[in-house]
Amino acid sequence: MTSRVAAAIESAHAAGRGALIGYLPLGFPDLQTSIDAAVTLAENGADVLELGPPYSDPVMDGTVIQEATQAALAGGFRLRDTFTAVAEITRRVDVPVLVMTYWNPVLQYGVDRYADDLAAAGGAGLITPDITPESAAEWLAASERTGLDRVFLAAPTSTDERLDLIVANSTGFIYTVSTMGITGERAQLDAAARTLVGRLRERGAEHACVGIGISNADQVSSVLDYADGAIVGTALVRALRDGGLDGLAAATRALADGTVRVAN
Repeated sequence: MTSRVAAAIESAHAAGRGALIGYLPLGFPDLQTSIDAAVTLAENGADVLELGPPYSDPVMDGTVIQEATQAALAGGFRLRDTFTAVAEITRRVDVPVLVMTYWNPVLQYGVDRYADDLAAAGGAGLITPDITPESAAEWLAASERTGLDRVFLAAPTSTDERLDLIVANSTGFIYTVSTMGITGERAQLDAAARTLVGRLRERGAEHACVGIGISNADQVSSVLDYADGAIVGTALVRALRDGGLDGLAAATRALADGTVRVAN
């Protein structure tokens, strides 16, 4: 089956720009507003949506995202709300929706059941930050069966052997971690991201998108000198928190202005 995420990235390239991937937590500040916020991202320049169901132990998330996800949990978000949200978002906008989830909730829900419900809701796949391909046999099988994308993470510290596994088993794109550490805005991006994308391309990666630390249009533009897409989270969550949907729309448009420089 054709990857909708890869198709969105390629469509952006055909239009002379790189892809903008926007992250927001589901359930913040409440479920309906988070749905409206995802639609706002899509309507203001995001090519792919990355939505994160709140989790009680978000080991990869920085302070801004942690505060938002904790607020979502306190507001009563439940795992099944993920599929309700994805279904409404995909009904309203034609932009692929990836769910960024830690692995334990998927296991607790049931891998096949999760895959079936996500596919039925119109979701495009999963980003799984805390599971590696060699530990993901059940998910690999479920994603093959349902046609969902599986996005694994590559880090500057990944060995060549690990990168080979990631390239062989990822679809849609490879989430290329720009720096070691938790999410959050950085004054400057780690130059290791450029080297890592080069290593991935040498191993046959078709689409590599860079995330963690990207917070403005200049950084988006810089990343798109060498990568296929730029992933932005913290800056968008802050914009929603501080400015509501209007603030989020403005922030998304500003980031999209940086996508005109495409990878070579």
